[in-house]
This record gives sequence, C-alpha cells and structure tokens, in this order.
Amino acid sequence: MKPAAFDYVQSHSLEEAMVALRKYGGDAKLLAGGQSLVPLLNFRLLRPAALIDINRIPGLDRVEMIAGDALRVGALARHHTLETSPVVARHFPVLHAAMAHVAHLAIRNRGTIGGSLSHADPAAELPMLALLLDAIITAESTGGTRHLAARDFLIGALTTALAEDEIVTAVEFPALPAGAGWDFAEFALRSGDFAIAAVAAVLTLRDGVVGEARIALMGVDETAIRASAAEGLLQGQRYRPELIRAAARSACAAINPITDLRASADYRRHLVEILAERVLAGAWNRAEGQAA
Repeated sequence: MKPAAFDYVQSHSLEEAMVALRKYGGDAKLLAGGQSLVPLLNFRLLRPAALIDINRIPGLDRVEMIAGDALRVGALARHHTLETSPVVARHFPVLHAAMAHVAHLAIRNRGTIGGSLSHADPAAELPMLALLLDAIITAESTGGTRHLAARDFLIGALTTALAEDEIVTAVEFPALPAGAGWDFAEFALRSGDFAIAAVAAVLTLRDGVVGEARIALMGVDETAIRASAAEGLLQGQRYRPELIRAAARSACAAINPITDLRASADYRRHLVEILAERVLAGAWNRAEGQAA
C-alpha cells in the first residue's frame, strides 16, 4: 500500500523543525526512524499534510553521562546505540538488556528513542523503561521548553502529553541508587514480535532490607505502568519466597489487560504473575551480589 500525498519538509535545525510544526498547525508528523510512522502511513491510518524530516538536525543523537551520573539520550539516538553502548551497559544495565528485545536488528538500527516515546505503544520497551527509571523527557517548541516526568508524559495507548507543536529532544535517566539490583523479562510468541507481556524491576537493599523497589509492566494495560502497590509490599522487607509471590500477585492485580489475536486477558495476567516473580527474584539476587 501507499500513503496519501503529503508535503515533505527537511529540517536542518531544531528551530526549522519547530517553525514547520507550528506552520502546519497539528497536521504534520515528524519523521525520525519511521519504523512506527511509515506503516501507519501506508495503511492510511494517518494522513498528515506534511512530514517533517528531522534526521539531519545535528546533536540530537548524543548519548552521554551528565552531572550526578545521569544518562542523557538525544531523541535521534537509535535503539541499537543503547543496546551496544558500554556507558549504558555499565550505568543502566536494565536499559541495555531491554533494548535487545526491541523488534529486530534492522528496526533497532533505525528506530529512535524520541520516536518510541512519542509513539507510546503499550507494548514498547522504552516507555516502560522510562517509567521504571523515573526518566525526564524534554519537549521543545517555539513557545519554550518543558521537562516532563515519564509518568506524566505517558497518558494512554498511542497518547502522550506532547502538544501538537512540541518535539521530544532528549530523555534523561537519573542515576540508579548505589548497589541496585535489576532484572527484565518479556514473553513474545517469536523473537522480534511485540511482547505479550513484560516486567522489569529495580531493587535496592540496605543491610538485606529493601530500601527502594520499582516494578514496571508493559503490554498489559493502555500504557506502561508502575505496580505501586507491589512496590509498597516490598518496602522495608527482607527476602522471603512468600513475599516475592505476594508482590507478583499484587503486580498482577494492578493490570487491565485486553484480549486480542495474540493472547487473552487471562493469559496476560498469568504471564505477569510468573514474570514478576522471576524478575523480582533476579533483581534481589543481583542486589545481594552488589551488597556482598
């Protein structure tokens, strides 16, 4: 299939792109990697008046550590960059691990961080990792700059808090607590398919007691979510198998999955409970290893 006709605008600076977005008044789409956008265009689920190509804007693909051991990722950085970056692997290993599960290598080579966040697919890994890691998303327009917490940025399925004239320019991941343990697991019918369900966790132990717990889920609600009740169950607790099982059940109770061609809602609930138990045990083991 072919997309409907559109204007093509090639931007060489952020200012050019922002002016073009304002000119088309919400009837334009940004073209970065195009891995989500182009299929929607080809099926004519989107019919924008213009595509604004931002691939030639310099400086938007940087991946760098900044003050306080935070990680700053430019919106045009590719998934494969995070997958292969030694800096990401050292400081944010859960992010590094999850990127290997994003679709296929060809897509990871083109798909961008800003594009994935802006598209907000409920079964995409990056929005879930942004929630898990308390990321801050920078959005810019001719009217100024906004910094949005991931929990405020992600509103629903394919829906974000971005205004029609805003561009995601970067995402910042605050440093993880010292000695944090992590784990990530997802289930798909085939390698590279959209995940039916996925769970990620970060646990910080102090003298064997949970000082901080983070649990994020995807593919099981309208958007990626944090399992806050399950996090609360773990807070201040020492390891017990029954505690891990109770937290996994709590995470399962927090979701609102759908039934589709790939899985039923009940099957997704079953998967979440199993994956959450495995991931929490794995994160705890890593945290204990860090503390040893």
